[in-house]
Amino acid sequence: MNIHEYQAKELLAKFGVPVPIGFAAMSVDEAVAASAKLPGPLYIVKAQIHAGGRGKGKFKELPPEAKGGVRLARSADDVRAAATDMLGNTLVTIQTGPAGKQVNRLYVTDGVDIAKELYLAMLVDRATGRIAIVASTEGGMDIEEVAHHHPEKIHTITIDPATGIMPHHGRAVAAALGLTGDLAKQAEHVTTRLYAAFIGTDAAQMEINPLAITDDGKLMVLDAKVGFDSNAMYRHPDLAELRDLTEEDPAEVEASKYDLAFIKLDGDIGCLVNGAGLAMATMDIIKLNGAEPANFLDVGGGATKEKVTAAFKLILQDPAVKGILVNIFGGIMRCDIIAEGIIAAAKEVSLAVPLVVRLEGTNVELGKEILANSGLPIVSADNLGDAAAKIVAEVKKAA
Repeated sequence: MNIHEYQAKELLAKFGVPVPIGFAAMSVDEAVAASAKLPGPLYIVKAQIHAGGRGKGKFKELPPEAKGGVRLARSADDVRAAATDMLGNTLVTIQTGPAGKQVNRLYVTDGVDIAKELYLAMLVDRATGRIAIVASTEGGMDIEEVAHHHPEKIHTITIDPATGIMPHHGRAVAAALGLTGDLAKQAEHVTTRLYAAFIGTDAAQMEINPLAITDDGKLMVLDAKVGFDSNAMYRHPDLAELRDLTEEDPAEVEASKYDLAFIKLDGDIGCLVNGAGLAMATMDIIKLNGAEPANFLDVGGGATKEKVTAAFKLILQDPAVKGILVNIFGGIMRCDIIAEGIIAAAKEVSLAVPLVVRLEGTNVELGKEILANSGLPIVSADNLGDAAAKIVAEVKKAA
């Protein structure tokens, strides 16, 4: 689960991380009122969407020469003009894709005189089972280019969660950022506080870009991108309340209501599978047969009629879908019950695209018999390879 920049900064401030003063705004008038609470004379008006690259982004509704989603303002009139441009309009960045995201919230923050921009992030390194700190002296909007062309400028320090953060980790971060003296001590403090926030909130990532050195010699977090482990949200009801559903794919939001793992893709063959590994194998074998999957969808081990029906509806919401492949291993659930659920779901959604079903596991023969006697044009498959070949052929035939 991701949160907005202003939410991330408010959260980090509670853990003692230095951030500039700022206020969220949901309207133009709120943005102007927020600037009145700040010292000035320089203000920063920032579009709040779950995507990076806002400063270099462009609004669909504005002229190409218009500024992006992060703007400097030196008066209340400048703040009003920036807020008017941004709110309700669609910001396209390198991370949103061509569709962009509509801006519904702003963050008006105090301006900071920047001497240098640094980069600092924390994330879970699953390869080592540790927390990884990523640091670079090359912070700012071009960090992706730095990582691609100058990987030697990206430094990684790992922390064993069994021991937690130690003083030498902070010193290593300071060295990676090229800091000495008082700035090195500040870097150690920021690293320690970020680690406390990371562990205390069950975060999956915390990206600070930039971590700025100000003209008066202070380290300040000027932007923060924070995401949490969704599986841990039951431990953090206060954080769960920060979720902004308008920033998420509507189909994925709907899927979460039924405890379905769903991710939309760009192909035309819908996949309904139980088990993440089996779902990935299903997508791979569809590609191997020369087609593209339209989604990743894992209904889990307890595939009930309700979940299967919800899954069918989700898949068919995508107008690009020209066929559906159901691949179920009936280990926990019996294949006959799954077959009944598939039939009921197909009837309820008035299925009008080819459907290929591969069942394996407990009561598989009974399940196949139920499908065969359903009166529906369901194509049964004997194995995964057979299923993929059949759905690709059915889609081509129907084209």
